[in-house]
Amino acid sequence: MFIPNSLKDRCKSYYPNAFFNWYKNTDKSFFPSISMKEPKSLFLSEDSLGIVTDLYQLTMAAGYFEHGMHDIATFEFYIRRLPENRSYIMTAGLEQALHYITHIRFSPEAIRFIRKQPAFSHVGNAFFTYLKNFAFNGDVFAVPEGTIVFAEEPILRVTAPIIEAQIVETYLLSTINFQSAIATKASRVVYASRGHDVIDFGTRRAHGPQAGVLAARACFIGGCKSTSNVFAAYELDIPPAGTIAHSWVMVFENEAESFRKYHETFPDDTALLIDTYDTLAGAKHAAAIGEKLKGVRIDSGNLLELSKEVRKILNSQRMHHVKIIASGDLNEERIDDLLRNGAPIDSFGVGTEMVTSKDAPALGGIYKLVEQEHDGKPVPKMKFSKDKLTYPYKKQVYRSVDKNTHFVEDIIGLENEQGDAIPLLIQVVKGGEICYALPTLQEIQNNALCNIVKLPEPYKRLRNAETYPVKKSQALEVKKQEAEQLLRGNN
Repeated sequence: MFIPNSLKDRCKSYYPNAFFNWYKNTDKSFFPSISMKEPKSLFLSEDSLGIVTDLYQLTMAAGYFEHGMHDIATFEFYIRRLPENRSYIMTAGLEQALHYITHIRFSPEAIRFIRKQPAFSHVGNAFFTYLKNFAFNGDVFAVPEGTIVFAEEPILRVTAPIIEAQIVETYLLSTINFQSAIATKASRVVYASRGHDVIDFGTRRAHGPQAGVLAARACFIGGCKSTSNVFAAYELDIPPAGTIAHSWVMVFENEAESFRKYHETFPDDTALLIDTYDTLAGAKHAAAIGEKLKGVRIDSGNLLELSKEVRKILNSQRMHHVKIIASGDLNEERIDDLLRNGAPIDSFGVGTEMVTSKDAPALGGIYKLVEQEHDGKPVPKMKFSKDKLTYPYKKQVYRSVDKNTHFVEDIIGLENEQGDAIPLLIQVVKGGEICYALPTLQEIQNNALCNIVKLPEPYKRLRNAETYPVKKSQALEVKKQEAEQLLRGNN
């Protein structure tokens, strides 16, 4: 690899040998008097929400302001295409989106930071006064969390003065894209588990502590029973769960002693990790705890064969009540294979694969301008880009169901089309205030599980799922053609 001489020189000046010699021979009491940089957590705080965005949202906002553009605009958030190996999306993240919308502010420090950026050198003082008093005053319609949606269907619709609607784009995309991706993955894992409990074990592999908390929330929405994340359990009322790590076993003289000591401390909640040295020997050591043993966990090896042998050992000691927990790089396909082959596993601890949605780690969520009011009249907005064509006007998703309430098909239509189908988007914010009774996380999970039940089997298979029928209404197609003729004529 080529390294420029200038960089080499900088490295030498940063870590010269003379410094180390000086440090070695210097009185260390000297150092406390040196001004040291304080570490930063980089966790979001409410006074920083205004600048949790992309720079171009703020430059566009300044441009709109400088040119007196305060028209009411409507943007819609949707997933352009489903990721590979996904036949649906389970929506999640709305509650955090609503918190952001109703709490976004620009602190004096944030405004000073924006003002000193070169891009804003020609922006007048009035814009920064506007930011000082900024608040979201628009309307929001959204699909409730835990609802299954499909490609191109609006998940959220924002109608507000153009500057407000523009500024909130980045945060909305971030929180809903991420949580929906994880909730969808979790729902597939739970579906594969066929009624066996799934525990979120993923915080340590999440993309940061904050992602771990949001992932725990999304996993619970997707159907997980509990989480290893204590903060998520505390904040969200999710049942916490966990056993022990290999380090607990290793610090004692032998495995049997480590198990006894743990049981002494937690006599009513003893679940033991048995694969530190030899899984079958570990099962026998665990069985020696007696009838108060609750569970054993296997974290490595051939989970199918080991779980069968461990079950035999436990049953031979009349410990049929002891649960077998499996973990270790599990995903929906591995769980499905294990259960298809008769693995006597009672619950699954799933981490990396679930909290990162490893096989489909990002959703292609987009936020597009579809309508702008001018002189009190709606003006359609749409893109003509190849493979990125958008439809104009405010839209609604209408879902048809059969007599058993199973999903039949969806129609993407104009906002107020009449019919017997169920409209999915409901108003959640009016005039900047939440007008929606926020459900509990358990209620959101119940909605998600009901949605999975109502989605027919061919559309939720883990492999080779069929494509659920989604159509555009005739009225929307007509409006789209009219808008295209109008806009092409102007451009």
